[in-house]
Amino acid sequence: MSEKDDGKFRLDKWLWAARFFKTRALAKAAIEGGKVHCRGERCKPGKEPRVGEELVIRAGFDERTVVVRALSAVRKGAPEAQLLYEETADSLIRREQAAAQRKAGALGVETDGRPSKKQRRDLQRFRADQQ
Repeated sequence: MSEKDDGKFRLDKWLWAARFFKTRALAKAAIEGGKVHCRGERCKPGKEPRVGEELVIRAGFDERTVVVRALSAVRKGAPEAQLLYEETADSLIRREQAAAQRKAGALGVETDGRPSKKQRRDLQRFRADQQ
């Protein structure tokens, strides 16, 4: 635990130090965009995280629920950064299931490439009928 700035920590700095985001600016943008929630509510970049608080962090396809274990304003290596938080078991299971679904192609439509001329005409006909 590093105590910098008289023991005051900012959430954006902590997210950056815990390696959830590559830069502090990205962490700040994510917080302002509503991608980070603390106790079920949106928070501000200047919020002071507390040990034991639960944060929900959305980045890309993943949504993680983590519990703050330590505070640091200094970015260190990945093994040290992982000691700053603990991901909940429920969150880990949900992320693994979502990754498996994405890998299996359950969320998207699989195609054999570009549609043929007949398939394009069928699509156009279908779209015209829907309007």
